[in-house]
Amino acid sequence: MCGIAGIVNFDGRPIDRACLSRAVASMGHRGPDDCGTWIDEQDAFAIGVAATRLAILDRSSAGHQPMVSPDGRHTIVFNGLIYNYREIADELRSIGVTLRTSCDTEVVLAACTTWGTDALRRFNGMFAFAYFDRSASRGFIARDRFGIKPLLFATESDGFVFASEMRTLATLGHWSRDIHQFALVQYLRRGFVSHPDTIYESAHRLPPASYATFDQNGLANPQTFYTVPVRRASDPIPDPRESSARIRRLIREGVARRRVADVPIGAFLSGGVDSSIVVSHLAELSSQPVKTFSIGWADESAYDETAFAEQAARAFGTDHTSLRCRASDVLELLPRMLDHLGEPFFDSSILPTALVSQLARQHVTVALSGDGADELFGGYWRYVAHDALRSYERIPRLVRRGLIERLARHVRIGKGSLVQDRVRQLRKLLRCADDNPFARHAAWSRILDPEANDLIESSIPDDLHEHVAAVTCNADPADPLNRILAYDLQYSLADDMLQKVDLASMYHSLEVRVPFLDPDVVACAMSIPSTQKIHAGCTKTVLKNAYRNILPDDIPDRSKKGFEVPIGEFLRHDLRDMFCDLVTRQTIESFNILRYNVVERIYADHCARRAEHADLLFALLSLCWWKSRSDDTIV
Repeated sequence: MCGIAGIVNFDGRPIDRACLSRAVASMGHRGPDDCGTWIDEQDAFAIGVAATRLAILDRSSAGHQPMVSPDGRHTIVFNGLIYNYREIADELRSIGVTLRTSCDTEVVLAACTTWGTDALRRFNGMFAFAYFDRSASRGFIARDRFGIKPLLFATESDGFVFASEMRTLATLGHWSRDIHQFALVQYLRRGFVSHPDTIYESAHRLPPASYATFDQNGLANPQTFYTVPVRRASDPIPDPRESSARIRRLIREGVARRRVADVPIGAFLSGGVDSSIVVSHLAELSSQPVKTFSIGWADESAYDETAFAEQAARAFGTDHTSLRCRASDVLELLPRMLDHLGEPFFDSSILPTALVSQLARQHVTVALSGDGADELFGGYWRYVAHDALRSYERIPRLVRRGLIERLARHVRIGKGSLVQDRVRQLRKLLRCADDNPFARHAAWSRILDPEANDLIESSIPDDLHEHVAAVTCNADPADPLNRILAYDLQYSLADDMLQKVDLASMYHSLEVRVPFLDPDVVACAMSIPSTQKIHAGCTKTVLKNAYRNILPDDIPDRSKKGFEVPIGEFLRHDLRDMFCDLVTRQTIESFNILRYNVVERIYADHCARRAEHADLLFALLSLCWWKSRSDDTIV
């Protein structure tokens, strides 16, 4: 696992070596074991690349990056790991390619040299890399199928720059730092910016499963090398018992592939279904007790799930470590994490993810996680809400409108109480009763509540439901929920969840692997109709049934929590001063499209528990922190 960066000049300008050195320094947390740069300057083309290394395989100097072929012609900077690199190495050797190390980076370099961009389809792994052929003055950048590893790039008039993180990208080149207004609106509506956009007009995220070639004529538009498989109307309906057995086998194989390492491996364990499944297989495959890690909250019992994690740890005989945090731990971490992000980020669960990563890194260098299962098997509230809305609408209209909804408008809400949380979910459910399931999904996915819509002075339409329909147009039209899952797998997972995990874990030099995103697991999950995933108000039915005789009895059917932080409570109390100091009229109005009086109103409503605006308020806090820091650094 590494950090990578580069500068490509199409006009032959020399590479700024000091700039590459700053990039290396900014990525030290991603690769504390080694670092290096490589520069090639020709008459009309110049390239400089940099890498920092977290040594996982072949920890010797043979794995140094940037890695150059023995003849000096081919160069690569690589972030990630290819789980089937040994099979690819055997294939390369069978056609006469000589390999000198036991490092997967050399295999990727040789594969790209041999097959070009066709090599990408052979890789089962997580990766972001840049490859360059010096003799031909051409190369390409690429990113893995599901966007587990990040890759950003920014275009200039005569070149482009790329990096693993926005903080590093900001040290490279002279690209425009103008704010992307559409991205800003998208961020405040959905909580994240969908690829290929970023908060900057000139900076972009390479989409998952994509590559972009470059040569003396410039950087080409990204091309796709893999498409998420979707269930079609003509596909046979699988038997649920056969689906469960196949899922269990494929997840086990995915976990087995992700055990390859020359360093200690462990796992995150929240005590929920997904992480417990991963740990069950990891324990089965390991000769020693697996090291597992969980985090909870000493001051907020409603958010503390360490007891469930410890129950799972006992069941699978793991060497478990729990950490119960306090508000003071979050207050200490928050400024450092906001500085680390390099762009606004709404998801406050990045804080406990960073804390559990810090805990794990004291014992292991690699951790497995359960990310991806919710998008594959339907684990979030917004998926089961489609059935919940239909059930709710069967209640007589007079009772709904005259009693339930009237009471719901006056009950104090929050996530710390079961009753208050159910009222919060009901209010969210009632955001949209549209017959179009994609419109419902768009409404339920927003962090901008209807009562806060006037925050944004913008006519930019919210076209999420149209985007979902367009992206998944080849899927079974009779199964819109499966289409929604496929969409979230490609967008919210990559642009929110996986970005969060990468930023938080690599901040502590910890590599996180994701068995549920093995291509075989994804293909199997996406072939199963949504009726087998969500049934009778229960989420992830087919997955839970696959593991009922393996997981402790309490785990499959308990309410989902995960690594959450009580950010709503913190904003009402511990973070109040910080919020008021940062989210000022001057800063809010500097964006030109936001209304400060609306910010005041929604914050007052949140503090009085008339509404639950935790996600939006944290998004505003992060946005204003980023704005103040970016204003300080732009020269």
